[in-house]
Amino acid sequence: MKLVIGNKNYSSWSLRPWLLLSAFQVEFTEIQESLAEAGIKERFEQYSPSGKVPVLVDEDLIVWDSLAICEYISEKYLAGKGWPEEINKRAEARAICAEMHSSFTALRNEMPMNCRATRQLELSSAAKVDIAQIDAIWSHYTEKNSASGPWLFGQFSIADCFFAPVAFRFSTYGVALSEAAQRYSSRLLNHQNVVAWREAAQAETEIIPKDEAGIE
Repeated sequence: MKLVIGNKNYSSWSLRPWLLLSAFQVEFTEIQESLAEAGIKERFEQYSPSGKVPVLVDEDLIVWDSLAICEYISEKYLAGKGWPEEINKRAEARAICAEMHSSFTALRNEMPMNCRATRQLELSSAAKVDIAQIDAIWSHYTEKNSASGPWLFGQFSIADCFFAPVAFRFSTYGVALSEAAQRYSSRLLNHQNVVAWREAAQAETEIIPKDEAGIE
């Protein structure tokens, strides 16, 4: 099985399935492609008709889109354990992943993931609304499910993988969070596989100018 990803410093979409595979110790081969504009369409289309990363190649199956990849990994390799076992928790976990997948546009546009930077930004009111919503999600679900573990739904799941890039963003741009949300963000950033991703990102040298937002 192969997972095609972009630069670890910038590719938030790639981090999600990579983290799921790594955290659950599923064996895979990593193929990394640059996010530089030169030839990007042709390079990515050799793996998937979407022309985007991440892409999972499992024998003759090609799966693109980070959520679809995580769903497939959970079903085929984790016996469904990528999601919470209890049906109500599973529904809530899917809901917040779908929200993260499709929403928070201002945050994405103004705060690109940049694991090796420390920056200051003047955020729009829309981005501040996004941050407050994510803070509320983290605070609510970690408190609600604290009896079964330290993650959003107790045990580590796809939901935590989906918010890992946001934790990097908050760290890079020095976003102030509530106490509960900050605890969760710190816990996520100290997950051994998130640390491994950050170390690899910091070793990269390629710069993608459009993702270098803010002032040092």
